[in-house]
Amino acid sequence: MTLSIVLHGVESTGKSVLAERLARHFGTLWVPEYGRAHAETHGVDMTEEDLLLIGRTQAAMIAAAMPGATRFLFADTDSLMTAAWAEMMIGHAPKALLTYPKADLYLQLEPDVAWIADPVRIYGDAQVRARFAQICRNMLEQSGVRWAAIGGDWDARFARAVAIVEALEPPNASQGFDLAQENE
Repeated sequence: MTLSIVLHGVESTGKSVLAERLARHFGTLWVPEYGRAHAETHGVDMTEEDLLLIGRTQAAMIAAAMPGATRFLFADTDSLMTAAWAEMMIGHAPKALLTYPKADLYLQLEPDVAWIADPVRIYGDAQVRARFAQICRNMLEQSGVRWAAIGGDWDARFARAVAIVEALEPPNASQGFDLAQENE
């Protein structure tokens, strides 16, 4: 059985780079963020319908990649992250975004690295990033999923993520990495 691991968090925290790097390290697949491709094509002014499409498409991409992955599948966001985006952008998370399968583990990337602007990033102000990061954490907590916070510079993020993933036991409902201590 393959474990799904989602990189979660605000823009410009290294989710895409870390997902790809972890996939290479563990010799498996990763799923890029569909929301970014959507924004590059359609712009950053999102409607609820856009966000529902993004969540649905991201979930389908993850499901399609799962059979080809070995041991782990890394994804740069999922519908739960899209729900956080919806909360930030339109003031609420549509219930449909919360119905998709949840990952086995979420790595919450903290906004403690420098903002890198690009045409589809919109929340660069430090206070706004902090507010969005709290929405992201709240989404994880309210969903009751397993997660761990990842911070520090780029190399520290990679090292911590590798350590957490390596600590995961083979899939077993009664075992696993205790993440409670990671989020205190």
